[in-house]
Amino acid sequence: MTRSAVDRVVSEPEPAQPEPVPAPGWSDSVRPRVEMAWKWVDPARVRLFAQSSPGRLIGIGLLLVVLCLGSGAITAATVHDRQSDLDILLADTEPDANAAHRLYTSLSVADAAAATAFISGGLEPEQVRDRYSQALGEAGAELVTLSSDGEEDDRQRNRIGSGLPVYSGLVETARANNREGNPVGAAYLSEASHEMQMQLLPVAEQLYDRRADAVDSAQDRHVRPPWPAILLLVAALGGLVWAQRLLAQRWHRTFNPGLLLASGAVLILLLWTVIAGSVSAAAMSTGRSDGTVPAARLTEGRILAQQARSAETLKLVRRDTTGDYDHAFDANITRLNELLAGHTDHATTEARAALLHWLAAHQRMNDTLNRGEFARAATIATGPGAENATVHVEALDNALGAGITETRETLRSNIFHSARVLDYLAPGAVILGIAAAAYIAFGIWPRLREYR
Repeated sequence: MTRSAVDRVVSEPEPAQPEPVPAPGWSDSVRPRVEMAWKWVDPARVRLFAQSSPGRLIGIGLLLVVLCLGSGAITAATVHDRQSDLDILLADTEPDANAAHRLYTSLSVADAAAATAFISGGLEPEQVRDRYSQALGEAGAELVTLSSDGEEDDRQRNRIGSGLPVYSGLVETARANNREGNPVGAAYLSEASHEMQMQLLPVAEQLYDRRADAVDSAQDRHVRPPWPAILLLVAALGGLVWAQRLLAQRWHRTFNPGLLLASGAVLILLLWTVIAGSVSAAAMSTGRSDGTVPAARLTEGRILAQQARSAETLKLVRRDTTGDYDHAFDANITRLNELLAGHTDHATTEARAALLHWLAAHQRMNDTLNRGEFARAATIATGPGAENATVHVEALDNALGAGITETRETLRSNIFHSARVLDYLAPGAVILGIAAAAYIAFGIWPRLREYR
């Protein structure tokens, strides 16, 4: 290569490499569309479109669709919540209240049976002894069955759980001394009854009241109609009627098939909700009047009868002359008479008859005791004959127990019926709400096509 050629190669700059052209990116392809869409989102354009006939039709349609879908969803959710609450009431709350009632009653029965067995002296009758053992066992079993309802509830159940061994220990000590003929046995039995009456029974009553209140609260909630769902359905139906009148006035269409079908779907759902809700509330109201209220009355009466029996027998055990046990007996019987008065159901009628026979035997016991015939008075109070008190006390307790069982079955049957009436309403509300929304679209779309 010549020198001139070398100089030319060295002196001439290398040709510039072309810069790479960037490939079209997301911003280049989308930006024009966004800008075009933004022009349509311009407030003035939106306001102008909203004031136009197509805009009004779309707005009316969207409003009606939201109302129908919302009313269907709210109705379904309300019904589902009600059914869930009723199922919980039937499966948990009411059985828990029954367990608390049985705990309260069993403790009262055990106290009365312990005093009755003590009067016999020596080896008490096997039937009375079995009644005491069974009642104490049932109390322990129901205490375990009860569910927890907070820290205070746990403390109360623990108090009963720890108090039962103390009570039964005092009773066994009293029996042991009674078999040996030691007078101190009466003092131990009196202390055991004091433990039951002053410590265990008040706590059991609080447990029972709390669970009975839970049943009452659940019934209160379900007696009231589902107003939010009903009002929203009425609003949806009113909106559909208003829309049809507006279409008739502005677009001169007397009837819109789609809106008529949507109105029919909403009307069906409204009537279904009102009727099913009314039947459900009526069943719950019947369950309260024929189940909860009489069951509470009979339960209180049964406990009062057992407490009166304890006072009657402890008067004999303690050879009481102060009248304290007589005052307790009279107060319990007075309240029991008030609870049984004015009711003509079978259980109450049998209970009143048994109570009258018991009171007659009690009066003979007192008369005999006032003459100093303790053995004869004890026979009248605890003997097996039909002229004595025991058979009538048992008849009274059996009548009250049968009445409680019957009223509980009535309550549970009505709760079950109240829940089952709503079985198909929740899915039906969803289906009818969606159908109404579809009918609205079916009715509005032909009007929109006229503006193409």
